[in-house]
Amino acid sequence: MMDHLIALPVLLPLIAGLGLLLNREGPATPRRIIGLSATALLVAVCALLLVQSADGTIRYYALGDWQPPFGIILVHDRLSALMVTLTALLALGSLFYASAGNDEEGSNFHGLFQLQLMGINGAFLTGDLFNLFVFFEVLLIASYSLLMHGGGKARIHSGFHYVALNLAGSALFLIGLGVLYGTLGTLNMADMAARVPALDSSRLALAEAGAMLLLVVFGLKSAILPLYFWLPRAYASAPAPVAALFAILTKVGIYAILRVFTLVFGAQAGTLAYLAQPWVWWLSLATLALGGLGVLSARDLRTQVAYLIIISVGTLLAGIGMNSIEANAALLYYMVHTTLVTGGLFLLVDIIAHQRGKAGARIVRGRAVNQVALLGSLFFIGALAVAGIPPFSGAVGKALILEAATPAQQLWLWPILLTSSLAAIVALSRTGSTLFWRVSGGERRRERHESGERDKEHERDKDSERGQRRVGTMRAIGILLLLGASPLLVIFGGPLTAFTDAAADQLADQEAYISSIIEREAPGDTTGGKP
Repeated sequence: MMDHLIALPVLLPLIAGLGLLLNREGPATPRRIIGLSATALLVAVCALLLVQSADGTIRYYALGDWQPPFGIILVHDRLSALMVTLTALLALGSLFYASAGNDEEGSNFHGLFQLQLMGINGAFLTGDLFNLFVFFEVLLIASYSLLMHGGGKARIHSGFHYVALNLAGSALFLIGLGVLYGTLGTLNMADMAARVPALDSSRLALAEAGAMLLLVVFGLKSAILPLYFWLPRAYASAPAPVAALFAILTKVGIYAILRVFTLVFGAQAGTLAYLAQPWVWWLSLATLALGGLGVLSARDLRTQVAYLIIISVGTLLAGIGMNSIEANAALLYYMVHTTLVTGGLFLLVDIIAHQRGKAGARIVRGRAVNQVALLGSLFFIGALAVAGIPPFSGAVGKALILEAATPAQQLWLWPILLTSSLAAIVALSRTGSTLFWRVSGGERRRERHESGERDKEHERDKDSERGQRRVGTMRAIGILLLLGASPLLVIFGGPLTAFTDAAADQLADQEAYISSIIEREAPGDTTGGKP
């Protein structure tokens, strides 16, 4: 069973998703139970993979026992184990929230949700660039449908732009793969890394062109400037649990840049060594600056959270552009923080918007929310965490990234990153005061009564007291699971930073990766194992 454990993060959501799509009729409760059970089991499997990866061994699973570089392989190291575990935790929180009623706004939600998990996990585990393209397409097809879940003009309009841009990105991806395959004769990443240093001068230009096409595609997926303009509208219009899950989608692009341009075009690539990092460095700083402006200018709370994701993308890509083991370790810690916290904020914003009536998520004076103390406290914690204020995990992650910068990099990174953090603090302070303080006592009581009446009408099919408690509990579990990760990341910061340090060291060791995949310890075995 342990030999097949690497394949389970792909197989579990695939089987659950197909089963849910084939049995999509009838009451929602059985589908919710299946979806939550499959996702909870996925969390357990990924946790086992994370523990197993701590021994430093790079393992792989050859599907059909077709050995690399010819067969399809899934690679399990510290980095891939961390990413699939992060995905599973985010998915579990999002699905708890969705199971309170959001999943009934349209058909096939749970099946599509599981298929998207399959695509995301496959992208993190694959050891082959063509299969990375395949898993990209799987997760994108599922995301197209989930983005428009429940319908509506805004979702369809933003979904059209999202689909069009990603189809263009897929075409460029295929072209880049074709160029690299024609140049290197392989798309297995370990085999590519072994062949790039031996390229003759006549093929270097073609390999560089293929690599830069991949950088454009991964930059589009990760939402780097000038390719990020699709993200705020798409994320702001998506249903809350879908937007929360989408917090990991930009990290797929960031992971691809980190993996490909550290492994294939890393230190051993000769003339093509670290081809992307200078480009990523300057574009990440510009992304950070414009992300800060976007947060300040946002007039809708969902859009504001989307721009907070842009700031996190700039911060993470700056870590890649800094091109050091210390920076890679720091960005991995920050990636865990920002993915879970921004996902939790999308869920929290949805509750706030529903309780404010006509004002919704707009940052304008409106009626008071029903649970001022609870929602206000959660918003305060989320705002402090995402802006990087101590003692929350955002401050630790940003401090690690700032510390990893060289003196020359500090001249650029420190003022831009700290200014974007200040912009987030100012914007979120303004938002919090507008949402929770700008309502008088008498008006607050009257509008709470009106809010209660509207909520009863909106939830008329769940008008029993027991049903309302269940809905509230499911949503609370989802939000607390994600936002509650921030203090836990600080409490367990020592073990986590030790793991991310080791993951960054392993990522930088190209020779160990290549020898673990291309060379076998024992023929016929489905796992390779050289540390």
